[in-house]
Amino acid sequence: MLNSLKSPLLLSAMLSAALGLTACSSPSSEGSDTASADSAATDTAADKLDTKFLTIATGGASGPYNIIGTSLSEVYVKTFGVNSKTQTTGASVENVNLLTQGKVDMVLALSDVVTDAVEGKNNFEQPITNIQQIAVLYPNVVQIVTSKKSGIKNIEDLRGKRIAVGDQGSGTEVNARTLLEGFGITYDDVTVDYLGFAEAADGMKAGKIEAAFFSSGLPNSSLMELEQGLDLQIVTINQDKLKEIIATKPYFKTFEIPAGTYGNETAVPTDAIMNALLVSSDLSEADGYKLTKALFDNLDGLKTAHQAANDISLETARDGMVAPIHPGAKKYYDEQAAK
Repeated sequence: MLNSLKSPLLLSAMLSAALGLTACSSPSSEGSDTASADSAATDTAADKLDTKFLTIATGGASGPYNIIGTSLSEVYVKTFGVNSKTQTTGASVENVNLLTQGKVDMVLALSDVVTDAVEGKNNFEQPITNIQQIAVLYPNVVQIVTSKKSGIKNIEDLRGKRIAVGDQGSGTEVNARTLLEGFGITYDDVTVDYLGFAEAADGMKAGKIEAAFFSSGLPNSSLMELEQGLDLQIVTINQDKLKEIIATKPYFKTFEIPAGTYGNETAVPTDAIMNALLVSSDLSEADGYKLTKALFDNLDGLKTAHQAANDISLETARDGMVAPIHPGAKKYYDEQAAK
C-alpha cells in the first residue's frame, strides 16, 4: 500500500521538477532569441541606407566622371542594396544645379565651379547653401590640344583662333574662360565653339576647329582616340604666369602631363583643378558616413575602372575642400585619423 502511494507521489514530484526547469529555462531562451534578433537587426541596419534612391550626376558618357561615377554607383548597389544609378549631364555647373534642386543625390564637380556656387558668383546668382562635400577626389587636368601643323605652342598663341571650350557652363568651359582671362585673352579675342569632348575631337579631325580644351582625369579617352588619327600637339601653360593666377584662384594647381600620355616625348606643363564629391545637406549623418566609408573600402575597384582614380586617397580626401564637409564624412575621417 505504501509503495503504491509512493509511486504517484514520486511521479508528481518529478513532473513538478521538470516543469520548474522548463519555466526557469524559458526566460533565458527568450533572452537569447531576442539578443540574436537585435544583433541581426543591427547588422541589417549597418548594411542599409536611410535613403532608398541614390542618383549620381556625372558628365558626358565617355568621360572619367561617368566611368568613375558608374563604378561608384555599382559599389553602393552591391553594398547597401540601394536603387542607385548615374545620370549623364553637361557636368559641373549642371550637376551643382541638379543637386541644389533636389533632382539628384550625389554629384561630381570641379572645385572652381563649387567655389562659385558657394560664393554665388559667375554661373550662380546667389550663394548655394544646401550642398556639402564628401571628399576631394582626383585632379582634373587641363589638356589644351591642337595639331602640330597649327603652329600653336602655348596658350598665348590661341588669340585669334577657333577653339572648342567644352559644353556651355561645364567645368571645362569655366576652366577655359578663367585661364584665358588670366593670360589676357577674352572670348572676344577668339572664336568659341561650345563642344563636349567627343564633338571637339570630331571637330579637330575634320579641321573645323584649331584647338580644344579638355578638362578631365588622365588619360582622356576622346584624346586617346584623336591621337590615332591626328599629329597631336599639347599646348603648354607658362607655370610662372599660372602661379600669379593661383594667387587669386587657389583651386588651380601647377601640373605636368607625363611624357607618353598622348605620344608626347616630354612632360607638358599645364594646370589642374581638384574634383569634388558632393551631396545634399539633407542627407543623414548615418548615410553620409556609410557612403564615405564604402567609397574608400572599394577604392581599388574605382582605380580599375579608370586610372584617374589612382589619385584618390584617404590621406588627401579633406585637402582643399571648397564646400562645407558633410557631418557623416567628417565622422568617418575623424575615426580614421584616430587609428
